[in-house]
Amino acid sequence: MSLEWSAGAVDPGGDPPSAETWQPIDVPGRPTEFVDAEAVAYRATFEDPRDPAQAHAVLVLEGVYAHARVWLDGELIAEHDAYFEPLRVPLPVGEDNELLVECRRPEDRFGGIYDTDRVPTASSVPGIWWDARIETHPDPYVADLNVAPRVDGESTSVEVEATVVTDEPLDDRLTLSLRPTGEVRGGGMMNRARVDTDAGRATVTHEIDVRDPSLWWPHDVGSQPRYAVRAKLADDERTVETGLRSVSYDESGLLVNGQRVPARGVTLVDGTVEDVRRAVDANANLVRAHAHALSPAVYEACDEQGVLVWQDLPLTGPGGFDADRAAALLERLVWSRRRHPSLAAVSVHDGPIPDYADGLGSGLLDRVRFRWRAWRADYDGAPAGRVADGVTEVPAFPVVGPAGIDPDAATMYPGWTFGEARDAEWLCDRYGLGTVVAAFGAGALANGDDEATDFEGERRAARVDGGVDDSQAMQASVVGTVAETLRRRDADVLAVDTLRDADGAGMGVLAEDGTPKAAFERLQSAYEPTQVLLADPTPGDSEVVLVHDRPTGGLATVEWDVDGDREQTEVEIEAYGRQTVTTIAPPAGSDVTLAVAIDDVVARNRYTV
Repeated sequence: MSLEWSAGAVDPGGDPPSAETWQPIDVPGRPTEFVDAEAVAYRATFEDPRDPAQAHAVLVLEGVYAHARVWLDGELIAEHDAYFEPLRVPLPVGEDNELLVECRRPEDRFGGIYDTDRVPTASSVPGIWWDARIETHPDPYVADLNVAPRVDGESTSVEVEATVVTDEPLDDRLTLSLRPTGEVRGGGMMNRARVDTDAGRATVTHEIDVRDPSLWWPHDVGSQPRYAVRAKLADDERTVETGLRSVSYDESGLLVNGQRVPARGVTLVDGTVEDVRRAVDANANLVRAHAHALSPAVYEACDEQGVLVWQDLPLTGPGGFDADRAAALLERLVWSRRRHPSLAAVSVHDGPIPDYADGLGSGLLDRVRFRWRAWRADYDGAPAGRVADGVTEVPAFPVVGPAGIDPDAATMYPGWTFGEARDAEWLCDRYGLGTVVAAFGAGALANGDDEATDFEGERRAARVDGGVDDSQAMQASVVGTVAETLRRRDADVLAVDTLRDADGAGMGVLAEDGTPKAAFERLQSAYEPTQVLLADPTPGDSEVVLVHDRPTGGLATVEWDVDGDREQTEVEIEAYGRQTVTTIAPPAGSDVTLAVAIDDVVARNRYTV
């Protein structure tokens, strides 16, 4: 059942809050009428939604940002403090009912990206962002169904946890079934679990063994089969979908179903469903949710399109945090998303120290200054490490940050905050970075209208003399050079910052409306699973390097063309191989085109030296 809502700005803390004026509003959403409000109340009136066969009414709210309280007919019935976790509230409804939901801005450190200037204020309006509905159920009913895939060598199963609600003592059987969806091969499984409980809520746990499983893979490795898990009790049932996969990380790299999968990623700021398709178009197989939780709809899109998700805890910027609350929130975040096969990694604290590299060049003295500032950088990563220790479902990278604080996942911006893009090589060698990179890149204007904005004004002015075209050319050069450097060095995980601007000009390789900047095509080329790269795209000697991020090797034909002078050779490349093919010496001002063909796949790469 959907509701008709009105809303008004309120002072936080009213019991219940009262708005001076109420205006009709669409829910779910982020009403721009309240961009400056500290708290917004949402009100709906409705009649009893149950029919004679239904004993229970349940309010379901998803994406309640950031803290919330719920009243029914003036009585406080629920509080909530994690927008990524669904809020399910049993409603003691009468014939006529008034529902009131107060949403408040973050009261702690866990607003994440929405509590910063990386997103416009219109994106962080307190509200019900993703879904709002009333469900009705008979008695007894299945209130919640949480599942998690388990793939361990030859053994595959699905862990199931079902929450049952009953008004009367209950002794019954819960039927649990797992069936492939779509064109997935294999049969289904059905199990029964006993439910013996007094009136109230009871949790039933069970594990369904899967015979002849079809495993889920990232899109550049395999297919994305999924399974429907159903829990049925008497006249009620609930169904969710999952995919069968395992994810781990060790000295071999990121492993999906025990097989290495080099991850080429993009960071999302306020990610949307459409961004998943855009990531695939960029040849990315991973998205990093930068200090915010992706909505269930975005996770569904990642499941469908075979894109891995690196999920940050909504915690960013310098400053201490409550480690106990962080651990509880991370546990809840993983729990709420663990059914999704796309969930591949988590991190705890992003950007824990201020930027110390801004304004430094590439000279020897600048590198000395960089080393001095990195040496002086101070951050205690132990609390984040303890928080991450509680995660067992997927790999965890506790600290995301720059050189100098021994990050678990590095952020590096050569060519933007300091030096030149080619300094990525020095950064990796000097500080042992480059294995897991959470963010790299540069900013650029999106169109002529952006030139009047103050986006990174001083930083951009130091890099670019001209307008939009020069700005985008600089960004494309930085993004391509750093991405190729990290791929040549065989990075396990890398992610460019950012896929799409959130507000006018920005770090995105796409404008806010999804229009490509010059860097998008450059990233597409750099992210081709099999690609041939010029190690040093400057005049003089440079190695031609073949990178091959595929699970099988083969015979590749590599071609290089310098101003029309074309040569080629054949190279035997191993799975996930890196191999120098030849050395060329393009003169200044020359156009270099590289190409590789293997197993009916062709990729090209172009440089102006």
